[in-house]
Amino acid sequence: MTSSASDASTEAAASKPAASGGVQSLERAFDLLERMADAGGEVGLSELSASSGLPLPTIHRLMRTLVACGYVRQQPNRRYSLGPRLIRLGESASRLLGTWARPYLARLVEETGETANMALLDGDEIVYVAQVPSKHSMRMFTEVGRRVLPHSTGVGKALLAHTPPDEVRALLARTGMPAATEKTITTPEGFLEALEAVREAGYAVDDNEQEIGVRCLAVSIPDSPTAAAVSISGPAGRVTDAATDKIVPVLQEVAQELSVVLSSTGAAANGS
Repeated sequence: MTSSASDASTEAAASKPAASGGVQSLERAFDLLERMADAGGEVGLSELSASSGLPLPTIHRLMRTLVACGYVRQQPNRRYSLGPRLIRLGESASRLLGTWARPYLARLVEETGETANMALLDGDEIVYVAQVPSKHSMRMFTEVGRRVLPHSTGVGKALLAHTPPDEVRALLARTGMPAATEKTITTPEGFLEALEAVREAGYAVDDNEQEIGVRCLAVSIPDSPTAAAVSISGPAGRVTDAATDKIVPVLQEVAQELSVVLSSTGAAANGS
């Protein structure tokens, strides 16, 4: 081995622990933020230590950094909550998610003839992040950014279908189950039965439950970085059972394609 090659090898070895440590700290910091979100946005250090398995000094050091950057806030009771700087990041990410989804939603409109939507589960609510309208003169329209409760929507059912029943009950207890129409499901037992039907069928239906005269078909996007679903909505006279048999496979195919797109953005970053 030449002297220059040996020097290069030594430099690489010396730099590796620092680089690895930096990446590990970054991964741990994001993991803590995720755990905070899963816990409802506010936790204590001991809770984070118990759920993550990290020692308290490590968590304290990471949280100090996150507080200094504005991504975490320390409350007067000494607990930690997600910080306001995350709001801007989340809003920007939602807009980008909608931008990435639009070509796929356009394909849904082209193949089904109905308005296509993409929605996320944000806390206890459904938020619509993208839409491509139908070309029919009589069509459905949902404003991007609109928030609705999950129990009366197809996307809500699709997104909660694989959530443990006790968590679903807790969510419904927090939101209530107001009736948007006479067909809205208004009991936890009825909603859990509907979720079982979604799991069996592979898609969700809103049958005049959010608005009389409107039917919606929805499927979740597998392995999405955040819980997301795509749907089509249209007049009940067009979105019939016969139309459903043709629409659902297209919905499932588009959801699978979006799954690849959303997960590949992370894979590309990991490979760079």
